[in-house]
Amino acid sequence: MIRAILTAVAFALSTTALSAETFLTDVWADNWFELRVNGVQVAEDSVPITTERSFNAESFEFDAERPFVVGLVAKDFKENDTGLEYIGSRRQQMGDGGVILQIKDASGTDVLVSDADWQCLVIHTAPLDKSCEGVSNPVVGEGACTFETLDAPAGWDLADFDASDWDQGTVFSADEVSPKGGYDDIRWTDAAKLIWGPDLEQSNTVLCRATVE
Repeated sequence: MIRAILTAVAFALSTTALSAETFLTDVWADNWFELRVNGVQVAEDSVPITTERSFNAESFEFDAERPFVVGLVAKDFKENDTGLEYIGSRRQQMGDGGVILQIKDASGTDVLVSDADWQCLVIHTAPLDKSCEGVSNPVVGEGACTFETLDAPAGWDLADFDASDWDQGTVFSADEVSPKGGYDDIRWTDAAKLIWGPDLEQSNTVLCRATVE
């Protein structure tokens, strides 16, 4: 009986391994990303978000069995919960974000691209009043420098999660995002779009998800 059970388990594992595919992925982010597949991290931006002007593209592979859920964590740099960068200098400002992604199968066929069909949730928004950018001594949570933060919902990157109340990803043009630092090193398919939360400057941390059938 034990031998029969072990044989069945081995067969199931070998069947899963045979049905898994290798997917080729390109991501460019301002400033940082993490990619998850069915709740498991498969890639993370190799340049720390604390690096000044950390714009870069990453290309990598992962194995998965269809269908699967892709979860994308995208962050713009901020010094603190004011949402500002270069605080106290003449360059004090709100940062702006943007991310683009494409996933291809082993034949080079597009499987998934970032576009308005993704479901996205902003979990850090700051400053809630953009006039905070001009405050000489911005203090977190005071005056114009208030913020809103949410916890990442449990299981947000799994197949059974209900994201029906999430917004669609907001598409921005290359002129609006001004992508640099590796963006031009990738040959992006025409269908892949730069996406973010509803506001490039105020949306600082965004969760986005999509399903590959």
